[in-house]
Amino acid sequence: MKAFIASLIFVVLAEMGDKTQLLAMAFAAKYRWQTVMWAVFAATAVNHLMAATAGRYLATIVPIEYITIAAAVSFIIFGLWTIRGDTLEGEDKRFNFSPFWTVAIAFFIAEMGDKTQLATVALAVKYNTVVNVWLGTTAGMLIADAIGIIIGIVMGKHIPERAIKWFAALVFIAFGVYGLYENLPKDIWSPSVITVVSALLLSSIYFISQLNSKKT
Repeated sequence: MKAFIASLIFVVLAEMGDKTQLLAMAFAAKYRWQTVMWAVFAATAVNHLMAATAGRYLATIVPIEYITIAAAVSFIIFGLWTIRGDTLEGEDKRFNFSPFWTVAIAFFIAEMGDKTQLATVALAVKYNTVVNVWLGTTAGMLIADAIGIIIGIVMGKHIPERAIKWFAALVFIAFGVYGLYENLPKDIWSPSVITVVSALLLSSIYFISQLNSKKT
């Protein structure tokens, strides 16, 4: 149950401002929301099952202590990635199938190598389970994209997407930092190391946010 809840929360946070959430908003404007949600479910179920399975068996060939540290680092990267933001880059215009298959194929391709797919791998490694992580990440994707549809159609004028993205990113980074603190030897965390790590994180956040503001 812990793996399911953690996976759900992480994916919901990771999806805030992600390209698949933007796709959900775009497709909901063109197709019935039920079609969009079923297509998202189908694409996510297949994609994240592949990712969770890969993560589960990775744990059998790599020492678990290294994997947990790598997972914590990846969560920080996911947070910075969320700050950077995503654009649609034409994903919603590449296909000419029925609405269901158009949405499903677009979502499946958009998720390949995306931070939520990588998070699924990391979570499967961390909790050493496929099914609970798979169910949690799939549910998290559906919740996040449902939020995207609601924001895009009903609440877009009242809730700034930028504020949601920053909240998600900072929580994600906090989880990553906590994971490093828990898994690295405690004698590493001297005041000077904490200062350097904090400075690097803050500098990265500032630099990425500046790049993002120039794009917009």
